[in-house]
Amino acid sequence: MIGITRELENTNLMRYMSSVIIPSIGDTLIMVLVSAIFSIFFGIFLGIILVMTDKNGLSPHPIIHGVLAKITDIIRSFPMMILIVAIAPITRFFIGTKIGVQAAIFAIVIGSTPFATRMTENSLNTVDSQLIKMARSIGASKLQIIFKVMLVEALPTLVSNFTIMMINMLNTSAMAGAVGAGGLGAVALTYGYQRFDYLIMYFIVIILIFLVMLIQGMGNKLYKLTK
Repeated sequence: MIGITRELENTNLMRYMSSVIIPSIGDTLIMVLVSAIFSIFFGIFLGIILVMTDKNGLSPHPIIHGVLAKITDIIRSFPMMILIVAIAPITRFFIGTKIGVQAAIFAIVIGSTPFATRMTENSLNTVDSQLIKMARSIGASKLQIIFKVMLVEALPTLVSNFTIMMINMLNTSAMAGAVGAGGLGAVALTYGYQRFDYLIMYFIVIILIFLVMLIQGMGNKLYKLTK
């Protein structure tokens, strides 16, 4: 009880609430949402290419499939924190800086797109092959089979997979705060852990838990709508 009282007396939680913590929530949401939009877009595009160029795909092409699969797996093998640091020169070249929200979005998109690509590939591969054969037998084009058959059938699985990916991206955005990305992770580290203001740190943890539950809840509802 005495320890809790001391924490309440020594904390700067309310002091930094409006000037630091609330803006950091906005930065984190921007990082996650914008990164998710780009990662899902590129992931679906590249995933479709992997499925189409597979040996059993609609347009088999072993060279394209092999090169794209290798690049995807190589990037996936990097831990996200190491990847963010490793591509810092590339981030600076394209964004103009290696710190801040925009730089974090660029790095998170680079790191998350391979996961979105494999998730798309796996989801499309769950579609019943008989549906694809039937679509081809009635004269459907390759693009029609992809967009009107495979993506439609795989949509619930895609929603479920991308929900998990967005939660991981939230965790990544928090970790990226340690290397200058800003957002909730930077606040927890700088204003909480490094200044021994653990009430701020725990408050940030509670916010992150709430955001995880929010993303998962929205994902569950969207999954039910698409199923």
